[in-house]
Amino acid sequence: MGRRFDCSDLDQRAEGLTEAAAAARRGELVVLPTDTVYGIGADAFTPAAVAKLLDAKGRGRDMPPPVLVGTVRAATALVEDLGPYGQDLIDAFWPGPLTLVCKANRALSWDLGDTKGTVAVRMPLHPVALDLLKETGPMAVSSANRSGAPAATTAENAEEQLGESVAVYLDGGKTTDQTPSTILDLTTAVPRLLRRGAIPVEKLRGIIGYVATDD
Repeated sequence: MGRRFDCSDLDQRAEGLTEAAAAARRGELVVLPTDTVYGIGADAFTPAAVAKLLDAKGRGRDMPPPVLVGTVRAATALVEDLGPYGQDLIDAFWPGPLTLVCKANRALSWDLGDTKGTVAVRMPLHPVALDLLKETGPMAVSSANRSGAPAATTAENAEEQLGESVAVYLDGGKTTDQTPSTILDLTTAVPRLLRRGAIPVEKLRGIIGYVATDD
């Protein structure tokens, strides 16, 4: 069974972060709190670990996970470029609940699934997540639940759904906001909203002007 660490206790938090980083480096799965819901994460550059993540969720390669980063520099290394709007959006909303879909850096050797040459990247606003990501580097992270089930808002809920498939559970308490991140596609000439979420379209338009939606 995966070990669970109470991150409200400073000693457990430190031990948990060390254990979680080591588990990720071994290609194992980790559950971590984020600023939206709990996530299940794997080293983004270990294809077997990413495959294990998709299997734990009951997902196929047609639903590749986003990548979470602990720094803006880490994000820019993953993409070909941020286009004319990416940096302004990062300055305004990161760390926070905005996922940006960009063209992936073609020089990187990784396999997140059927991404069609793109990567969805985000820097979460949660101290435990950021501390872990700064230690591990980019992680493929999806919501910590079986596909089709409600997203986990507590470590216990994640453990009930994912069980022994996860090596380390970092317990950051109940998540305060269950609204998912807003997803914005920057791979086209006009930024396109792919999912409504915690950051309203109006705020995006306040930074970059026009945003295409399906409305």
